[in-house]
Order: sequence, then C-alpha cells, then structure tokens
Amino acid sequence: MIKQMKYFQSVVKYQNFTKAAEECYISQSAISQQVQALENELGVKLIKRDRRKISLTTAGEYFYRKSLVIVSDFDRLFAEMMRLEKGVEHDLVIGYLRHYDGSELKETITEFSNKNPEVILHLVNGTHEELYDYLRTGKADMVISDLRRKPSEQYVNYFLTNKYVYAELPVNNPLAQLKVITMDDLKNTPIILIAPPYQEHNEEMFYREYLGVKGDFIYAENLEEAHLMVVSNKGYFPIEFTRKPKESSIIKYVPIVHKENHMYRKYYAFWRAEITKKYIEEFAAILKPHFPEESMNDNLL
Repeated sequence: MIKQMKYFQSVVKYQNFTKAAEECYISQSAISQQVQALENELGVKLIKRDRRKISLTTAGEYFYRKSLVIVSDFDRLFAEMMRLEKGVEHDLVIGYLRHYDGSELKETITEFSNKNPEVILHLVNGTHEELYDYLRTGKADMVISDLRRKPSEQYVNYFLTNKYVYAELPVNNPLAQLKVITMDDLKNTPIILIAPPYQEHNEEMFYREYLGVKGDFIYAENLEEAHLMVVSNKGYFPIEFTRKPKESSIIKYVPIVHKENHMYRKYYAFWRAEITKKYIEEFAAILKPHFPEESMNDNLL
C-alpha cells in the first residue's frame, strides 16, 4: 500500500496522471490502475476524474494529508532498518564557506540523499582557513572552498566552477548606479566580511592581496547579518555567483572589475587523496553539474 500511496500523492501533486506517471517511471495506465486499486482496498473514492482535470473527494483530501505523514514515517523507518541490517552506519561530513549563499549545495544534498538514504550527512561551515584545518585534521571528509594556495598532491582538487565577484550594495547608494566597479571606486566604502575574530587577520590579508581592497574592514557574524549591514548602508559585501544574479528593489549587484576584467575565484571540492572513504567521489560527481560555468562576457551583460 505504501507504493500505491506514493503514486496517489504524485497524482495529487501534479493534478495529472501523465505527469505523475513520468515522475514515478511507470505508464499512465499503470498509475491509474494502482490508484484505483488503492481506492478499492480502502473502500472509498479518493479522486474525482473528468477529461479536463482531477480533484479530490472529501475523503481523498483527508487521506492525502494523513498519507504524507505515513509515507514520511515509513521512509525514515526503512532507512534506519537498512542501516541496522547492514551493521554499518555511513556518514559524510561536508564543509562549506561561511559566506556561501547559493542553491547548489542544497540541490546536491537532495539528490544525493534520495540516492543514498543510508548515508547521514553532517555539514560544517567556516572560513577558508578553518575549512582547510577541518580537512587536514579529519574533521571534514570534503570541503567546498576557493583556491588560495597551490594545489597539493595530498588532496584531490576537484574543480567545480569560476564564481564571479560582485559588490552587494543598497540601491540608494550612489555607487549602485555604476555598471561595473573597481577597488578605487570602493576605497572609501568599508568591506563587510564574515569571519571570527581569530581569522580576521588572514581574511584581511587575502582580500587586500587578491581583490586589492583599500578601505576598512567590518565584520558580520553570519550571512544574514552581512546582508542587513548592506541594506543599512554600512558597507558593501563581496558576493560571488556562477550565474548573473537577480536583483531586487533594495539590492544591486555591481560586477567588481580589475583592468576591465570581471574578477572571479576558482572553486573546488577538496578531499584527502589517501582516504578512500565510500561516497565521497559520488557526492562530488553529483555536485559538479550543479555548478555550471558561465563566460565573463555573459556575466557582464
């Protein structure tokens, strides 16, 4: 009955038998038969059918809500049962940067977890140096970070993408009207970074050397605070995107350029080369397609 419940939920989700069948990888006639078999077993009509659309009966609406809870509980029960049967609990610790603000990791985790429900994922975040330390000491199995030092043969250096750097500014800041912006333009505007006090010196050195920052540094504890500091006009936040970002009525993203070239940073997934822990390479293979590359010219349009 669990499988039939999932078919029924898919039909409700799409309000269409054909689309539900595609999601469940069965034929349209088969999913229709399975839903009908569920109705026969329950002894109630769940779905009203006509040529144009489907709708739920009163009993169908009640059963749909309750079935979501039942299927969710069953999936967790099944995953735990498989862990006990195999006698081994797999886990994977993934590290990512404090200032990361994309959807790629969420999409990867969803896809990976659907394929490997027996694996428990743990997430940690930090600055570049903190992530490197997590990896070096075995506190993380893989970290997703920018490349700041020469690649080492001790680690697998799995290239993901180039992320282009923008200055996040409030729309009421005059600098937000520029098409592109340089460090000279920003020299009197503080840069907002996310780092704990003991990492501030390392971050300042990097941003002065790499981006050529000339102004003052101010710090936020987390990403949300950094965004709030921007809209409060306390400074600009250097944010990175693979794709051209969508702007809002309160925020503008201005490309940061050096010698007319849009600045970017290389991002990699890193893991220790001598460790052959199961699932690391599979996670990386799923992660890679979620970081599509985009040309610099496209980014500046």
